[in-house]
Amino acid sequence: MRSKLTFGPLFLVVVIVVFIIIATSLAGFLATLSAEEYIFFSRLLEKRVAFPVLSTILVIAVIGYSLHLLFQKYINPLRRLVEETVIISTVNPKHRIEQTGSKETQQLTNIINSFADQYQQLQDDIKGKIRHANKEIEEEKNRLAALMSELTQGVLVCNIEGQILLYNKLARSILSPPGTNSRSNGNGAFIGLGRSIFSLIDRNLIIHALEKAQQRLHKQKHALSSFVSHLPAGQLARFQMIPVLDHSGELNGFILTCEDITRRVEVENHRDLVLQSLTEGMRASLGSIRAAIETILEYPRMEEERRKKFKRIIREESVKLGDLLDESIKDYSRYLKSQWPLEDIQSDDLLVAIKKRFESKFDVKVNIRFLPEPIWLKIDSYSILQALAFVMNHLHANFGIDSVTLQFQPDAKFAKLQLLWQGTPCNTEILRKWENQALVMDGQGSPLTLKDVIERHSSELWCRYDEENKTAYFSLLLPVTKPETELVVEARRESRPEFYDFDLFNRQDQKPELESADLAELSYVVFDTETTGLNPSDGDEIISIGAVRIVNGKILYNETFDQLIDPRRRISTQSRQITGIDPAMLEGQPTIDRVLPRFHNYVENSVLVAHNAAFDMRFLQLKEKSTGIKFTNPILDTLLLSAIIHPNQDQHNLESIARRLGITIFGRHTALGDAIVTAEVFLKLISLLKEKNITTFGRAQEAARESWYARIKY
Repeated sequence: MRSKLTFGPLFLVVVIVVFIIIATSLAGFLATLSAEEYIFFSRLLEKRVAFPVLSTILVIAVIGYSLHLLFQKYINPLRRLVEETVIISTVNPKHRIEQTGSKETQQLTNIINSFADQYQQLQDDIKGKIRHANKEIEEEKNRLAALMSELTQGVLVCNIEGQILLYNKLARSILSPPGTNSRSNGNGAFIGLGRSIFSLIDRNLIIHALEKAQQRLHKQKHALSSFVSHLPAGQLARFQMIPVLDHSGELNGFILTCEDITRRVEVENHRDLVLQSLTEGMRASLGSIRAAIETILEYPRMEEERRKKFKRIIREESVKLGDLLDESIKDYSRYLKSQWPLEDIQSDDLLVAIKKRFESKFDVKVNIRFLPEPIWLKIDSYSILQALAFVMNHLHANFGIDSVTLQFQPDAKFAKLQLLWQGTPCNTEILRKWENQALVMDGQGSPLTLKDVIERHSSELWCRYDEENKTAYFSLLLPVTKPETELVVEARRESRPEFYDFDLFNRQDQKPELESADLAELSYVVFDTETTGLNPSDGDEIISIGAVRIVNGKILYNETFDQLIDPRRRISTQSRQITGIDPAMLEGQPTIDRVLPRFHNYVENSVLVAHNAAFDMRFLQLKEKSTGIKFTNPILDTLLLSAIIHPNQDQHNLESIARRLGITIFGRHTALGDAIVTAEVFLKLISLLKEKNITTFGRAQEAARESWYARIKY
């Protein structure tokens, strides 16, 4: 914009200078004339006044046109040439400058583009060598990320200030339970890189665990310490802590592993309750039985009627005791069933496991008929093994079966596991009797019944006899599944580092004064809104908020905020066409008064960044009174920053800036898509601001206020 604003004042200065020169020359000329010559000249000037005026105008016009050509052919093209050359040398080596201006300027443009081609080739060669040199390091990082991602415990690594440097998926799942949006936990706190662990876990618990760990270190003992904490969402978690030391042995941070023990504690509490109830009930019944027996033994000649009374007490209490025991077993088995995990297993592996179990426990010969292609089953293999061993035990003990064959017959949804033998068949009546018995053999096993196992797998169990082949069949249906057999690697930029950033260990100034804070070290939330229209003051409302975090100069693509909002008003046709959001998509979505508190928590302790931030902030400001939510975060605007860096460029919309900086646009005109593009633009702008010696937040804001675009109001 500067070229358009500079030419006007310069032309005015030239006009004034020309008038001053002409006036001064005329005054000097008149001063040399005698009285008669002055009178003559005055009369001549009165008759020929148009000539000097027209001459002056012509001179000014010629000078003005010459200046216009000078700006159009040389000044403006050279200014744009400087700006775009900086783009090539800093953030976008693929950028090429369009030929404009004079012949000489175009020749210079060709030379710069030629050098840019060579520069890009050199950069590509250097990057290739760096990639080759870093290959092993990247492999180690990917192994670490994969390991952290698949651990059966949640893992977090924090620095001494409590900032999260690493977390895995399970930690995020435990600390941000299902049903909460945008990875927020129950009280609105968010888990993410650079955020404080103290917003998720009581600070005093962590400090106490650290103190215990340090005491053990001083005593040269294992430094592991543990504690249990209630999380804000209500679940109970067990944490174990290991301190992290730097090269000098000083405490530099800590590692936390976490495990959700809510369900386990509930089951253990219920088990204890069942055991207590069983114990108390048995004590009362056994006391009554004992008293009755002792009375009978003590008074052997008591009256028959009284003896019958005591016998009746013994019988009733025995029945009560049996019922209590049965009910306790059933109650406990229900809780055991609720804990059963179903896992994927191949049919061949299950058959081999059954064969090993049969041959190790019974004197039985087992033959296996494998399928041409094994099938996948979704079962609890341990309970299935127990159930089949229970059946085999009865067949071996009651029918003398000492040789069986195992095979599968596949189907679409279920596979039929068959146990075959020659000899005495097992009828349905006997099978139903077995179904209600606990899976206990030789005093060991489970309180679960064969029927429980069948119901857990939504299965069926039956037996039949083939008269022609003299073969008995025992059949059990098991559910079939189709697990992912190939490792799918998501081709997403910077997907791994979103879970860890150990560079935060080395930052000494975690909380610098904002004015003097380095732009590259601040934490940002880049956001965008989609609205029903373009006039916030006339009642238009937000229909979508999207945001992404930037920490330590990296975009955290997995720590996003993306929420549709019911505006409770009509969406303009233009907005529907641009955003692709129609009223049906907003039905059932939360209203703005429910979304803003969560978004306010998401942006806590961060600098807000937006493109044309005045527009988005106006919508948020208009909601302060009705929601009580006020956004006081410091703000940076990529529109203003672009105008500072490239004052001679004609366009500063998001598409034009992204094109200049070599950023691929995707998801345009969705709130989250625009936020991600704006974040990528912002990181490039930080590098370009550094070229202008604008490296702190205070300098960036000061420069932004001087931009012409800063005058725009909504």
